[in-house]
Amino acid sequence: MRMTDRTIELDCGKLTPTFSQRLAAGLTPLTSFFRVFRNRMEINGLNDLNDTQLRDIGLTRTDLTSAFLASTFFEDPSEHLTRSARNRWRLSLFRSHEE
Repeated sequence: MRMTDRTIELDCGKLTPTFSQRLAAGLTPLTSFFRVFRNRMEINGLNDLNDTQLRDIGLTRTDLTSAFLASTFFEDPSEHLTRSARNRWRLSLFRSHEE
């Protein structure tokens, strides 16, 4: 019998997750919820800043309001604020480059 005639079936593709992997997979939605909640509280704290301070970090009051209105309760509004600040920065960079 030749070596090429013999095949061995290996179940290498069917790995069972370990306890720590299953625990981490189960806790991921919970940690995501707490991260979204924490970010919402931090963004709510930005309302205490005056307009000059908000402008220093690249935001306006309208950005804060629209971030809360554009996102549902389970969505992270910080992504919207990050996009707004980056777009405003790019626009100011483009305007200064034109002058």
